[in-house]
Amino acid sequence: MNIKRNFDLLDRFAALPDTVGTFILAGKKNGKWREYNYREYSDISLNVSMGLLALGFKPGDHIATITNNRPEWNFIEMGVAQAGMVHVPIHPTLSDDELVYVLNHSESKMIVVSDKNLYNRISSFKNRLKHARQILTFDEVDGAGHWTLITDAGEKNSAEFFDKVQEIKESISEDDVFTIIYTSGTTAMPKGVMLTHKNIISNALASAKVQHLNYHNKVLSFLPLSHVFEHMVNYKYHYLGISIYYAENINTIANDIKELQVDGFITVPRLLESIYEKIIQKARKLGIIKRSIFLWALKLANKYTPYKKHSIFYRIKHKVADKLVFSKWRAALSPNITFIGCGGSALQERLTRIFWAAGLPVFEGYGLTETSPVVAVNYSKPDAVKAGSVGQVLNGVQVKIANDGEILVKGPNVMPGYYKDPEATKAVIDEEGWFHTGDIGKFDGKFLKITDRKKEMFKMSNGKYIAPQQIENKLKESFYIQQTMVVGENEKFPAAIISPNFQELKQWSKNMKIEFNDYSELLKKPVVLKHFNDEIKSFNKRLSENERIKRFILIADEWSPMTGELSSSLKLKRKYIIQKYRDLVDSIYHKAEPVFVKKDN
Repeated sequence: MNIKRNFDLLDRFAALPDTVGTFILAGKKNGKWREYNYREYSDISLNVSMGLLALGFKPGDHIATITNNRPEWNFIEMGVAQAGMVHVPIHPTLSDDELVYVLNHSESKMIVVSDKNLYNRISSFKNRLKHARQILTFDEVDGAGHWTLITDAGEKNSAEFFDKVQEIKESISEDDVFTIIYTSGTTAMPKGVMLTHKNIISNALASAKVQHLNYHNKVLSFLPLSHVFEHMVNYKYHYLGISIYYAENINTIANDIKELQVDGFITVPRLLESIYEKIIQKARKLGIIKRSIFLWALKLANKYTPYKKHSIFYRIKHKVADKLVFSKWRAALSPNITFIGCGGSALQERLTRIFWAAGLPVFEGYGLTETSPVVAVNYSKPDAVKAGSVGQVLNGVQVKIANDGEILVKGPNVMPGYYKDPEATKAVIDEEGWFHTGDIGKFDGKFLKITDRKKEMFKMSNGKYIAPQQIENKLKESFYIQQTMVVGENEKFPAAIISPNFQELKQWSKNMKIEFNDYSELLKKPVVLKHFNDEIKSFNKRLSENERIKRFILIADEWSPMTGELSSSLKLKRKYIIQKYRDLVDSIYHKAEPVFVKKDN
């Protein structure tokens, strides 16, 4: 079957064996899972297509969604595509100004939002929107139009628009723009990445070839569908006939995984770090003997190499560790898990080893919105996984390393350009068609390794370059460091802004019998400063002389997308963080004894 466009996948799923009655999409409604089979999916999507035409929208129009993950998102996207329109999925955590910018810049004529809160937000600045004619909701909201207005219009007018939809579908080329995804905007207003059917579908098909799950399996989806990673993977699942269950919200993920006994999910490093931190927190409450066994198992896991034939002594010890420790991790999630895809930023190599040792295989990959997104990925074969790498280049994609170390990409997955921004497009796609990623990397044999972001690297006053991401990942191995950002451009030495892991720090303070009223007070205490100083000194031993952190700032803030320090994909907003803590950063380098800073003597 020739799969060129997203809606071709519905026919693909219908043709798979053993799929009669199989549920392809599911979401929670009133506490119970509402499951849809492919026939329902197809019929509802068709009604969306006909309904949009009946409501006066035309091929080429842009339709925006601002919502959490849910089956209805798919119905809208599929219906929009079949009608020759363009879907603009937008993440709900954007600020009001960013939402206004994206909705106006994308020229979105209809907006569908998830709930009452978002409806009220959009309505509050509706007068600033230049193109939107209608705002609908997925949830029932008093005073708001419900999204079923579209499907009802489709059913009512099917005699008039059924053939029209078929005609439009046949006219759609794989090179037509399918979606516009706005980047998370870590330094400026988001740019609209135009992705064609070929971009997304070629990446989904190539990724499917290295995916071991199939139509017998089910997965949980919780990364935002408005981001290209989950967006593309959604279609990979469609191609393979994998059942997709959408998590109710961020707080229900662990319970949903356990309840459904899923076979896999995709995630970002921060969420894996969070799972690991919770495991560690529970371990700290164990008795002396059980805690000693746990730490022994953890030390063993740090030496685990996926698919390696370890020595007989290691295998015996690992079997004991699995029985006493790791089996309990799997039981707390799902014993069926054989796939955890991970991307978005660099994953600590030790976490890859630890999760693999625990029987929870993590397959790290690499990509960008502009590359639809996967460029390289680890996958489930003995010669296809390497901890500390982002895997092998995906079939059909070309990668080369420029003289300055930048990763360049060419292939059917590379975007045609940024929406209404030819200058920005020209700046990243050269005359030979190579997309300049802005990432620095190298090949380790056939495996690609990412070392840093080109724009994030900085030069110190001694002329030496620092790659902050590598240092930050090492520092985050500390139980007491939740987030950190390395600074020091044009200065004599690198320093770190640290947002502590307050759960761990509170427990440590309790054990040390330290009394405090709030975090700000706690972080000023000499014993706490010494504790972090000792932590950093231990990690400095693993860094080169130029990379070693000489001073640090402890921040009483917990960083998140809502507070502005992290993007919606959980990456550091470096420019924002520097501006927010400018006075404290200046104090590191320009005062004899800066506030909240202790030298690494």
